[in-house]
Amino acid sequence: MMTAPLIGVLDVQGAVTEHIDAMHACGVDVRRVRLARDFDGIDGLIIPGGESTTLCKLLTIFDMWNPMAKLLSEGLPVYGSCAGMILLAKEVLDTRADARSFGTMNMTVRRNAFGRQVDSFETDLPIAAVGDEPFRAVFIRAPWVEEVGEGVDVLCSVTDAQGRTNPVAVRQGAALATSFHPELVADRRFHQYFLSIVQGTA
Repeated sequence: MMTAPLIGVLDVQGAVTEHIDAMHACGVDVRRVRLARDFDGIDGLIIPGGESTTLCKLLTIFDMWNPMAKLLSEGLPVYGSCAGMILLAKEVLDTRADARSFGTMNMTVRRNAFGRQVDSFETDLPIAAVGDEPFRAVFIRAPWVEEVGEGVDVLCSVTDAQGRTNPVAVRQGAALATSFHPELVADRRFHQYFLSIVQGTA
Protein backbone atom coordinates (compact mmCIF):
# COMPACT_ATOMS: atom_id res chain seq x y z
CA MET A 1 0.00 0.00 0.00
CA MET A 2 1.32 3.43 -0.96
CA THR A 3 1.92 5.74 2.00
CA ALA A 4 0.08 9.05 1.75
CA PRO A 5 2.55 11.86 1.06
CA LEU A 6 3.16 14.78 3.38
CA ILE A 7 2.75 18.09 1.55
CA GLY A 8 4.37 21.25 2.89
CA VAL A 9 2.74 24.61 2.28
CA LEU A 10 5.10 27.57 2.57
CA ASP A 11 3.54 29.66 5.33
CA VAL A 12 5.30 33.01 5.34
CA GLN A 13 2.88 35.08 3.24
CA GLY A 14 0.01 34.60 0.80
CA ALA A 15 -2.98 32.28 0.30
CA VAL A 16 -1.77 29.59 2.69
CA THR A 17 -4.99 28.36 4.31
CA GLU A 18 -6.73 27.91 0.97
CA HIS A 19 -3.98 25.60 -0.30
CA ILE A 20 -4.05 23.65 2.97
CA ASP A 21 -7.82 23.18 2.68
CA ALA A 22 -7.43 22.05 -0.94
CA MET A 23 -4.83 19.41 -0.06
CA HIS A 24 -6.89 18.19 2.90
CA ALA A 25 -9.79 17.80 0.47
CA CYS A 26 -7.47 15.59 -1.60
CA GLY A 27 -7.00 13.37 1.44
CA VAL A 28 -3.37 14.07 2.32
CA ASP A 29 -1.55 15.40 5.36
CA VAL A 30 -0.23 18.95 5.23
CA ARG A 31 2.45 20.77 7.19
CA ARG A 32 2.77 24.54 7.47
CA VAL A 33 6.38 25.41 6.56
CA ARG A 34 7.36 28.41 8.67
CA LEU A 35 10.98 27.59 9.53
CA ALA A 36 13.81 25.75 7.79
CA ARG A 37 13.33 22.70 10.01
CA ASP A 38 9.78 22.33 8.68
CA PHE A 39 11.17 21.20 5.32
CA ASP A 40 12.34 17.95 6.90
CA GLY A 41 10.41 14.93 5.70
CA ILE A 42 8.00 16.62 3.29
CA ASP A 43 7.30 14.89 -0.03
CA GLY A 44 6.19 17.97 -1.92
CA LEU A 45 5.98 21.74 -1.45
CA ILE A 46 3.40 24.36 -2.42
CA ILE A 47 4.46 28.00 -2.80
CA PRO A 48 1.26 30.08 -2.49
CA GLY A 49 0.39 33.26 -4.27
CA GLY A 50 1.18 36.51 -2.51
CA GLU A 51 3.77 39.18 -3.26
CA SER A 52 6.91 37.71 -4.78
CA THR A 53 9.42 40.30 -3.58
CA THR A 54 8.00 40.09 -0.05
CA LEU A 55 8.31 36.30 -0.16
CA CYS A 56 11.96 36.64 -1.23
CA LYS A 57 12.67 38.99 1.65
CA LEU A 58 10.95 36.83 4.27
CA LEU A 59 12.63 33.62 3.09
CA THR A 60 15.97 35.37 3.49
CA ILE A 61 15.14 36.88 6.89
CA PHE A 62 14.04 33.49 8.27
CA ASP A 63 17.10 31.69 6.84
CA MET A 64 14.91 29.52 4.63
CA TRP A 65 16.20 30.49 1.19
CA ASN A 66 19.27 28.25 1.04
CA PRO A 67 17.62 25.11 2.51
CA MET A 68 14.70 25.55 0.10
CA ALA A 69 17.01 26.13 -2.87
CA LYS A 70 18.88 22.92 -2.02
CA LEU A 71 15.69 20.84 -1.87
CA LEU A 72 14.43 22.25 -5.14
CA SER A 73 17.76 21.61 -6.86
CA GLU A 74 17.55 18.00 -5.64
CA GLY A 75 14.17 17.57 -7.33
CA LEU A 76 11.63 18.00 -4.51
CA PRO A 77 8.20 18.16 -6.23
CA VAL A 78 6.98 21.74 -6.06
CA TYR A 79 3.92 23.68 -7.14
CA GLY A 80 3.93 27.47 -7.32
CA SER A 81 0.78 29.54 -7.91
CA CYS A 82 1.02 33.19 -9.01
CA ALA A 83 3.91 34.56 -6.88
CA GLY A 84 5.04 30.95 -6.53
CA MET A 85 5.42 30.78 -10.31
CA ILE A 86 7.64 33.86 -10.18
CA LEU A 87 9.89 32.33 -7.51
CA LEU A 88 10.35 29.16 -9.57
CA ALA A 89 11.39 30.97 -12.77
CA LYS A 90 14.90 31.17 -14.18
CA GLU A 91 14.37 34.81 -15.14
CA VAL A 92 11.84 37.41 -13.93
CA LEU A 93 10.91 40.58 -15.83
CA ASP A 94 9.49 43.79 -14.34
CA THR A 95 10.79 43.09 -10.85
CA ARG A 96 13.04 44.86 -8.37
CA ALA A 97 16.78 44.79 -8.91
CA ASP A 98 17.35 43.00 -5.59
CA ALA A 99 14.69 40.31 -6.19
CA ARG A 100 15.72 36.67 -6.48
CA SER A 101 14.21 33.49 -7.84
CA PHE A 102 15.15 29.84 -7.50
CA GLY A 103 15.57 29.11 -11.22
CA THR A 104 13.90 25.73 -10.82
CA MET A 105 12.03 26.03 -14.12
CA ASN A 106 13.61 26.99 -17.43
CA MET A 107 11.33 29.92 -18.19
CA THR A 108 11.07 33.69 -18.18
CA VAL A 109 8.13 35.15 -16.24
CA ARG A 110 6.73 38.69 -16.33
CA ARG A 111 5.29 40.05 -13.07
CA ASN A 112 1.83 41.71 -13.11
CA ALA A 113 1.58 40.85 -16.80
CA PHE A 114 -2.20 41.30 -16.95
CA GLY A 115 -2.21 44.64 -15.14
CA ARG A 116 -3.16 45.91 -11.70
CA GLN A 117 -5.56 44.53 -9.08
CA VAL A 118 -8.53 46.06 -10.91
CA ASP A 119 -7.61 44.00 -13.97
CA SER A 120 -8.11 40.70 -12.10
CA PHE A 121 -10.47 38.29 -13.85
CA GLU A 122 -11.80 34.74 -14.05
CA THR A 123 -12.05 32.52 -17.10
CA ASP A 124 -12.60 28.87 -18.04
CA LEU A 125 -9.48 27.19 -19.39
CA PRO A 126 -9.10 23.90 -21.26
CA ILE A 127 -6.34 22.00 -19.44
CA ALA A 128 -6.04 18.45 -20.74
CA ALA A 129 -3.72 17.45 -17.89
CA VAL A 130 -6.56 17.80 -15.37
CA GLY A 131 -9.43 16.45 -17.46
CA ASP A 132 -11.91 17.17 -20.21
CA GLU A 133 -13.98 19.79 -18.38
CA PRO A 134 -12.70 23.39 -18.48
CA PHE A 135 -11.03 24.63 -15.30
CA ARG A 136 -12.22 27.89 -13.71
CA ALA A 137 -9.08 30.01 -13.33
CA VAL A 138 -8.82 33.08 -11.08
CA PHE A 139 -6.16 35.65 -12.07
CA ILE A 140 -5.18 38.30 -9.49
CA ARG A 141 -2.33 40.67 -10.44
CA ALA A 142 -1.07 37.63 -12.25
CA PRO A 143 2.22 36.93 -14.02
CA TRP A 144 2.49 35.03 -17.26
CA VAL A 145 5.26 33.06 -18.90
CA GLU A 146 7.03 35.25 -21.43
CA GLU A 147 9.25 32.48 -22.77
CA VAL A 148 9.74 28.76 -22.12
CA GLY A 149 13.03 26.95 -22.51
CA GLU A 150 13.97 23.34 -23.05
CA GLY A 151 12.20 20.86 -20.82
CA VAL A 152 9.16 23.03 -20.02
CA ASP A 153 5.74 21.75 -21.09
CA VAL A 154 2.95 24.28 -21.59
CA LEU A 155 -0.30 23.01 -20.08
CA CYS A 156 -2.45 25.97 -21.14
CA SER A 157 -2.23 29.55 -22.42
CA VAL A 158 -4.47 32.62 -22.53
CA THR A 159 -4.82 35.52 -24.94
CA ASP A 160 -5.12 39.00 -23.42
CA ALA A 161 -7.06 42.03 -24.65
CA GLN A 162 -4.10 43.07 -26.83
CA GLY A 163 -4.07 39.70 -28.59
CA ARG A 164 -0.92 38.42 -26.87
CA THR A 165 -0.96 34.69 -26.11
CA ASN A 166 1.19 33.45 -23.24
CA PRO A 167 1.41 30.30 -21.11
CA VAL A 168 -0.27 30.42 -17.70
CA ALA A 169 0.27 26.80 -16.58
CA VAL A 170 3.54 24.95 -17.10
CA ARG A 171 5.37 21.87 -15.91
CA GLN A 172 9.01 20.84 -15.92
CA GLY A 173 9.57 17.41 -14.44
CA ALA A 174 8.44 17.51 -10.81
CA ALA A 175 7.91 21.30 -10.88
CA LEU A 176 4.49 22.78 -11.64
CA ALA A 177 3.46 26.44 -11.85
CA THR A 178 0.36 28.47 -12.65
CA SER A 179 -0.39 32.16 -13.08
CA PHE A 180 -3.83 31.59 -11.59
CA HIS A 181 -5.11 30.52 -8.16
CA PRO A 182 -6.76 27.07 -8.16
CA GLU A 183 -6.97 27.21 -4.38
CA LEU A 184 -9.70 29.88 -4.71
CA VAL A 185 -12.20 27.61 -6.46
CA ALA A 186 -13.97 24.45 -5.29
CA ASP A 187 -12.54 22.37 -8.15
CA ARG A 188 -9.65 20.34 -6.69
CA ARG A 189 -8.40 18.81 -9.95
CA PHE A 190 -5.26 20.94 -10.12
CA HIS A 191 -4.22 20.01 -6.59
CA GLN A 192 -4.96 16.37 -7.43
CA TYR A 193 -2.71 16.75 -10.47
CA PHE A 194 0.14 18.05 -8.30
CA LEU A 195 -0.45 15.17 -5.91
CA SER A 196 -0.10 12.71 -8.81
CA ILE A 197 3.25 14.35 -9.66
CA VAL A 198 4.39 13.89 -6.06
CA GLN A 199 3.33 10.25 -6.17
CA GLY A 200 5.04 9.70 -9.53
CA THR A 201 1.88 8.76 -11.40
CA ALA A 202 1.58 11.79 -13.72
